[in-house]
Amino acid sequence: MLIQISSGHGKGIKECEYACCLLYKELLKEFSSLEVVSTHYSNKECLKSAIFYTEKDLSFLEGTVQWICQSPYRPHHKRKNWFIDVSIIKEDIKIDNTNDIRYEVFRSSGKGGQNVNKVSTAIRAIHIPTGIVTVSMDQRSQLQNKKIAYLRLLEKIDETSSSINKSIHYLNWVKHNQIERGNPIRVYKGMKFIRII
Repeated sequence: MLIQISSGHGKGIKECEYACCLLYKELLKEFSSLEVVSTHYSNKECLKSAIFYTEKDLSFLEGTVQWICQSPYRPHHKRKNWFIDVSIIKEDIKIDNTNDIRYEVFRSSGKGGQNVNKVSTAIRAIHIPTGIVTVSMDQRSQLQNKKIAYLRLLEKIDETSSSINKSIHYLNWVKHNQIERGNPIRVYKGMKFIRII
């Protein structure tokens, strides 16, 4: 299952992007099964959108998330309600021939101690017809890194205007622009982002 969180477009976008970043961190804490596929930041603390992958059914998260807080950017602004969209993206679009993907295993670099030094867990996915390459070394498991590299490859192919994933790109775009203000599935309050509903 692919889950997208989005700040949308329009007035108060900076506050919504900030709230989106807070929700991103909260979801990663709450659901350990979430794997980050992609993130789109406008700056270090403002997230436009993110896509997660999980094998669990988290469809109950779909809907609008409300953040009630005084604007951290405009302290005298009257508006105190900011909204983020959570959408489930259908996974019915795949690369037609998985034989066109070659996977390479290598050792990760950076933090991880003995596991990084002794075990090859990082994965490089190569789409042979287009030459597009993605890498995942975020997880300690080779299988998880393979899934993430595969999903990143799908997204990268989409970004290069390949016809393989045009419909998923369109769905992402439509959902990114449609935020229902009201009837939230979750409500958070204050700069500490405390869940109240």
